[in-house]
Amino acid sequence: MHGKPIPRWLSIGILLAIATVFGSNHIAARVAFDHGVNITTAVAARSIGAALFVGALLIASGVPLALPAATRWRAVAVGALIAVQSFCLYSAVARIPVALALLAFNTFPMMFSLLSWAAGSERPARRALIAMPIALCGLALALDVYGASGDIAGRWAEIGAGVGFALGAAVSFAAALYLTSRWLKEVDGRLRTLLTMSTVAVLLLAAGAFRGDLALPANPGAWLGLSLLVIFYGTAFTALFVLLPRLDALNNSAALNFEPIAVLFLAWPILGQSVAPRQIVGAIIVVGAVIALGTAKH
Repeated sequence: MHGKPIPRWLSIGILLAIATVFGSNHIAARVAFDHGVNITTAVAARSIGAALFVGALLIASGVPLALPAATRWRAVAVGALIAVQSFCLYSAVARIPVALALLAFNTFPMMFSLLSWAAGSERPARRALIAMPIALCGLALALDVYGASGDIAGRWAEIGAGVGFALGAAVSFAAALYLTSRWLKEVDGRLRTLLTMSTVAVLLLAAGAFRGDLALPANPGAWLGLSLLVIFYGTAFTALFVLLPRLDALNNSAALNFEPIAVLFLAWPILGQSVAPRQIVGAIIVVGAVIALGTAKH
């Protein structure tokens, strides 16, 4: 039904490409923000696009849509957390360099591990416990918290709000992952995604209508950014779900952590966002530590 497994070298290449497309969605989001699109509109548009992509995939695959009422409400609760995560992450992308926002957000595996441990799950493996402080040290280096002059307060005033939003996105996403593993593990991943993305779209549309800040793009740059973020996000999501059964994701999923690195190189020519060599080293440390955390045995 799913076809032959894809060779590992090709699976890793495909996952790297998908990670790059996911990263491109955030680059496009920053273009949209720089041309006047507000965060509520961007998240709502992205979520509607993703729901339509996954809905079409479900219909084409003939996946049953019926779920018990309790499961639907649990999916709505997870969707509310994803709405918070999406809003916070785009708020970070709008305030600080995109790659730094994604690096701070990519601490979510660490938060998920700690949350699961606090909730009574097994203690993280030793390698995971070692990887966590290394990831934080790498993040501090990548964010350049000392600044060029060693002024921590001044540097934090510059990036603090964006980093705070990115870490808020990481916390809410870790909570969503934890509840998904507890409540929705048996639900088809495509149906689960449709429910959560639909919930995000409804919540953001309602919030935007209440606040009066939903608005169509006002110039070509805004239309281009908004259109591309919807296309990139929907394409990456759909490709991941269509190819997942053939990609041996359990062994190759670490390749998806390439997203912040891809954005480091994309943001320079497209957005003019360059970082110092020491920040690139910090980014590599963060990604390596996150991979070590994700592959640690419990």
